[in-house]
Amino acid sequence: MKRLTIALLLTSLFFFSTAADEVKRPRVLGLAHVALFVSDLQKARAFYEDFLGYQEPYVLKRDDGSDRIVFIKINEQQFIELFAENPQQDGHLGHISFLTDSVTRMRDYLAFRGIKVPDKVGKGKIGNLNFNITDPDGHTVEIVQYEPDSWTMRERTKFLPDTRISTQMAHAGVLVGKLEPAMKFYRDILGFEEFWRGSSSGTELSWVNMRVPDGKDYLEFMLYSKPPDSQQMGVKNHICLFTPDVKKAVGILESRPAFKNYGRPITINVGKNGKRQANLFDPDGTRIELMEPNTVDGKLVPSSTAPPPAE
Repeated sequence: MKRLTIALLLTSLFFFSTAADEVKRPRVLGLAHVALFVSDLQKARAFYEDFLGYQEPYVLKRDDGSDRIVFIKINEQQFIELFAENPQQDGHLGHISFLTDSVTRMRDYLAFRGIKVPDKVGKGKIGNLNFNITDPDGHTVEIVQYEPDSWTMRERTKFLPDTRISTQMAHAGVLVGKLEPAMKFYRDILGFEEFWRGSSSGTELSWVNMRVPDGKDYLEFMLYSKPPDSQQMGVKNHICLFTPDVKKAVGILESRPAFKNYGRPITINVGKNGKRQANLFDPDGTRIELMEPNTVDGKLVPSSTAPPPAE
């Protein structure tokens, strides 16, 4: 009888261990959106819509009827969300969001990997399944799954004007104070793949590019040693939009009536990654980087071997 009890216990432990081992990560398909806090919704709309050429497919309102969140559509899967609220601990960056094919399985997987997750998956007001987690640097990370009956799917093929200065959000840049915890979270747990490192000085690492495991979009770690001030946050926490020809894109922007209200010169440079780019800034100082997908000479720039900032 004792042997039978031990055998049953071992069998139960085996099946439990096997079940735990089968908790697999669902796919991370790409960047879904970046949410920004804006101090003046009218000015932000003028920048993203009149100047950059995007449209808003829908708006979420407060109980008093005022606009709370404006959705700016980049393409069928990517958006910029403008929150008419005061910024919190991360400057004007509200949160970043990644698209998955199963929010429920992702919640279970992250819980299994020791990440603090909510008790259950929620459903947002526009009809998509989602939940939030926090990365090692305190950034809010939303995991979202687009539902067939959501507003996102309802507006497919709509609000995609030819005036869009870019049709792809290539990456989001976020501040990272300590590299190794961020690598453990995004690489080891979420499955992101590092593909390039860069240094602005040549002596200290500045950027680490991490591609989502099941798509082309990527997250750019913006490394720092000293805590940035509010202006630096707007430069570091940024959105990158791909364009095949930066010079042509800048020419289009400068020809638009909204350019006179922009009030800044637009300079074209070649970055440390060998790609032509131009930096724009929204009314709250958040950087919007226009960048070509390929290097100017067609050759890949080697990754930097500089060490990360001293912790």
